[in-house]
Amino acid sequence: MSTNTNNNGLYDVADLQHIANELFKALPNEFPKEISLSPDHNDHPKATKVVETLLSTGNLAEFTPNTSLQNPTTAYPSHSPVSGLGVSPSVGNYANTGVAGLYPVTDLDTVFPNDKNFNINNPNTGFSDVNLKGSSNDNNPFSSFALNDNYLPFQTQSSSFESELREALASVNTAFGIQPALTLNPAEAQNSYYFLENNPFAFDKKNSFPTAGKGSSFHGIHQLKSTPFDANLIKKDFPILSEKVNGKPLIWFDNAATTQKPKSVIDRIAYFYEHENSNIHRAAHELAARASDAYEAAREKVKTFLNAGSINEIVFVRGATEGINLVAQSWGDNNLSAGDEIVVSNLEHHANIVPWKRLADKKGLKLRVIPVDDDGQILLDEYAKLLNSKTKIVAFTQVSNALGTVTPAKKMVEMAQAVGAKVLLDGAQSVSHMKVDVQDLNADWLVFSGHKIFGPTGIGVLYGKEDLLNDMQPYQSGGNMIQDVTFEEIKYHKAPNRFEAGTGNIADAIGLGAAIDYVTKIGINAIGQYEHYLLEYATKLLKEIPGVRLIGTAANKASVLSFNLQGYSNDEVGQALNKEGIAVRTGHHCAQPILRRLGVETTVRPSLAFYNTTQDVDKFIETLWELKKVRF
Repeated sequence: MSTNTNNNGLYDVADLQHIANELFKALPNEFPKEISLSPDHNDHPKATKVVETLLSTGNLAEFTPNTSLQNPTTAYPSHSPVSGLGVSPSVGNYANTGVAGLYPVTDLDTVFPNDKNFNINNPNTGFSDVNLKGSSNDNNPFSSFALNDNYLPFQTQSSSFESELREALASVNTAFGIQPALTLNPAEAQNSYYFLENNPFAFDKKNSFPTAGKGSSFHGIHQLKSTPFDANLIKKDFPILSEKVNGKPLIWFDNAATTQKPKSVIDRIAYFYEHENSNIHRAAHELAARASDAYEAAREKVKTFLNAGSINEIVFVRGATEGINLVAQSWGDNNLSAGDEIVVSNLEHHANIVPWKRLADKKGLKLRVIPVDDDGQILLDEYAKLLNSKTKIVAFTQVSNALGTVTPAKKMVEMAQAVGAKVLLDGAQSVSHMKVDVQDLNADWLVFSGHKIFGPTGIGVLYGKEDLLNDMQPYQSGGNMIQDVTFEEIKYHKAPNRFEAGTGNIADAIGLGAAIDYVTKIGINAIGQYEHYLLEYATKLLKEIPGVRLIGTAANKASVLSFNLQGYSNDEVGQALNKEGIAVRTGHHCAQPILRRLGVETTVRPSLAFYNTTQDVDKFIETLWELKKVRF
């Protein structure tokens, strides 16, 4: 028998009935041994719950359309799923909830062993908050039963029937004789790509990415490797992507400037203001406890996301820019003296040039620049020549915002530390595209902005090694960062509080935590690989347009494209694209030195994210071809 699906991609009732009957044969006597799921029959009142539980627990995860339930060689894919990274589809969410209802969930027991109630559909779940424990109010979503493994806030308690059913499912092989896949250990799981292995809602191998649009001259990049990544599904989680611009669907290609926000982030911020709004710390009332716990839970999420050694290494700031300024003023101003040298790269955003230049001018320091080649790649041999005993700090980007160049960050950190220099890494453009492990990179500081990783504006992170942060002087002074104040002496908190003076951006820190939840659910490796293929697809098509000059052609790039189009100013190109609903950035991108190094003052810069599709790229390319027709 083959499984059939209806127009919405749901399993055929007859197929579900067959699966349920196979299951019932192994269940206790109180269950019927054969039932019908037909609307005309109601043989057993628990039948529907059985099927819903089968779906929600992932026991149907490996059944894909057009496979045979009778043939065990086709009932499951031939490969083994990775590390128990299963799927938790919600029956009621198939039609319109996007990835939140259908996408495979990273094994949170491995990544976050103490936080099993992660639910991207619910803005109040993620990492556990301390105040979830011990509440006696069962109507309160923060009560203690929220931490039950089988329970999430805003749901009713699971019935005894459902508990019994789940226990039965744990011992029943619904693949009809096929042995379950072996579970990889956490180390193996980290190097695996679950999204390539274990998604029953995937495209088939011939259509692993959305195909190019009609008339596209580039075919086949989406066939390079099978992957079930469905950006059209993910788009549904981002409300703004349903907007119309000039009567056309919005295509957001300005992700290097800011990323759009999933509904879960928007809802989490709204939930804070509706249910938790309070200043954090130092209060005896319930809302302060809720706000404090949610804020500190967000810090925990950032710590886990970056693989920092301690939550004390995570400082909330307004963004990457403030993080760099904090280090320049708090550490640099107190530790550098005339004749010392600061090294930056030619790729830097102004935010990683201006603070160091100002400090150098103030204190008589020397600012030295790592050169790049004509493709926009760091020249490591030249970098090595700059390093010496006078080098006190090296500050460089992991990914160029103007070109997309990915720098050899780990090697560059090692080279700097070999001469005793400290290292600040600008991760603003990297954390949304690749796994950033601060312990592996071993930089002394790393900064990033929330709005570039699908979180709110006005919030960001400074990571710093704990001992180093505690040796630094406070950046700003006021409440929240002091232990004791007299007119004779002031005692400061240790990190991170010593750098978080005043009332911080509490709501948006919590929103950043929700954004990290969302990215974690999809998987940063899945995001990076999909964006890589999308970049290759777009680059190939862009090169075929006469008069296009790509700016920045490094072999290792993130999903940024900078170009000029002969016969048009960059503003004209941007305006023409805007008429078609396509948002790109034009200008110098706050990176004038690198653009001038490559012989231009400005570029057009489309930058891609995981909610963009090849159809979006096709529309972009089609518009550029139309421009060429007008003047050439």
